[in-house]
Amino acid sequence: MNVDEVMTRSVATVRADSAVLDAVRLMLDRKLSGLPVLDAKGALVGIVTEGDFLRRGELGTEPRRARWIEFLLGPGRLAGDYVDTHGRKIEEIMTRDVFTVTTDTPLRDAVQLMERHHIKRLPVVEAGQLKGILSRADVMKAFAKKAEAVADSDVTDVDIHRRLVAEIARQPWSGCALARVEVSKGVVVLRGIVTDDRARGALIVLAENTDGVKRVRDELTTIEPMSGAVVQSPTEAS
Repeated sequence: MNVDEVMTRSVATVRADSAVLDAVRLMLDRKLSGLPVLDAKGALVGIVTEGDFLRRGELGTEPRRARWIEFLLGPGRLAGDYVDTHGRKIEEIMTRDVFTVTTDTPLRDAVQLMERHHIKRLPVVEAGQLKGILSRADVMKAFAKKAEAVADSDVTDVDIHRRLVAEIARQPWSGCALARVEVSKGVVVLRGIVTDDRARGALIVLAENTDGVKRVRDELTTIEPMSGAVVQSPTEAS
């Protein structure tokens, strides 16, 4: 799955020379937490987020530092901070170094980028022009759509058994599970032995994620290889 299959294409934006107050009103009206910033030619030049409005001179929330820290920071850094907390135009307070993706970026890579840099949205750019935006909400919508498609799928018990057995064999942790799989009317029964109780949980989740599965019965037994302790299976997991 690529970014263009998930992203939001109709994106609210703000011009770099717009007033800060205009951006705030737009974000409040649209219930947005961030806006891409464009120049006069429509090229992406930055992004402004709700975090840029937390430290403002009007609110008295700008950073307060001890004199010795101000001395170490130097007048240049302090002047820059003043602009950030008192600027009246978007170009004065926006973040200029923006992480972006393209329409053909794999969704997996985009999500990793968001996680690594703790960001909530990624502008989608082609040849400098904004094509859309990928937010955490977009990823959640894609998950919901995928999960609904799996739930609505119509497959036979034979198909479920074949897919489930093949998927278990592909897992690097499957060596600690000697499991037998039975399927009847979409209900999967897991029997056998696991040597790590975490493998029990993984088998259940794997079965639950297999197309066509309606319910999972856990009849596995955990035998701890070092102590020989036995954990009987619960009657059912669903």
